[in-house]
Amino acid sequence: MKAIVQDVYGNSNVLELRDIPRPVPGDGEVLIRIRAAGVDQGVWHLMTGLPYLVRLFGFGLKKPKVPVRGREVAGVVEAVGAGVTRLQAGDEVFGTCDGSFAEYVCAKEGRLARKPANLTFEEAAAAPISAVTALQAVRDAGQVTQGQNVLVIGAGGGVGSFAVQLGKAFGAAVTGVCSTAKVELVRSLGADHVIDYTRDDFAGTGVLYDVILDTAGNRPLSVLRQALAPRGTLVIVGGEAGGKLTGGFERALGAPLASLFSGQKLKGLVSTENHRDLEALASLIEAGSVKPAIDKVYPLAEAPAAIDYLHEGRVRGKVVVKI
Repeated sequence: MKAIVQDVYGNSNVLELRDIPRPVPGDGEVLIRIRAAGVDQGVWHLMTGLPYLVRLFGFGLKKPKVPVRGREVAGVVEAVGAGVTRLQAGDEVFGTCDGSFAEYVCAKEGRLARKPANLTFEEAAAAPISAVTALQAVRDAGQVTQGQNVLVIGAGGGVGSFAVQLGKAFGAAVTGVCSTAKVELVRSLGADHVIDYTRDDFAGTGVLYDVILDTAGNRPLSVLRQALAPRGTLVIVGGEAGGKLTGGFERALGAPLASLFSGQKLKGLVSTENHRDLEALASLIEAGSVKPAIDKVYPLAEAPAAIDYLHEGRVRGKVVVKI
């Protein structure tokens, strides 16, 4: 089978399209014939091995432990391993795995759910990591409820585009912060207000928010807290700034400590991948409350270009690789 493989850490030049053996499902795993794979920020981190904190999390100190890139997947179950009970051959599924930039992959049953019937495979592949992260940020960490005032920073990106829609689905008034090029997208997602950060500073408007979701931002906690209500909740979702060691994750690590001296709740989100949240997300999608926003679709051979495009920060919503 064909797959996008790397032997060493580096930029997209280390990625190669190769023929490798088709995997065999083990206990609790299913073999998926991949139809599409989402491109999330984690793909870039695993490709480059940056920040170094990523390597310490078990992904390989000197080279990638899993050589095939890609983690978001949508496709058709080809075969199942021993102990699999929820899925069977022929099921259309979406979820997460290790190595989705390939024609086939083995994934744990607990990280998969049946694909929403109203989505294409490309749309479904855009959701597993970004949308589930947004769901856990809105529902669990932010505990967004009816009538709250919610600010989503990075509203035009992968996680942010889902967070805007989920905030509305949970009954909040949502303001999205994004660049000029993404303003129309964020409006189309249902945001009540949109702030173009190249022209206006949300922290200087005097408006206070019950919940702020900062998706892969780089603003200091002190700036974010200026726009947060005295009893409000700030959720830090990732980080794309800082040095090679932590890469900006120190904001998420330091947020809970700052909460000890304030009535504001400051949280760093570490999302978890599980079929229950995928199923909850599928229900919201099938109800029409959430729909993936896709900017571009690349063929498998151009997966390196898809990663570069994502890392440039210009993507409106999500980028997908079609297999």
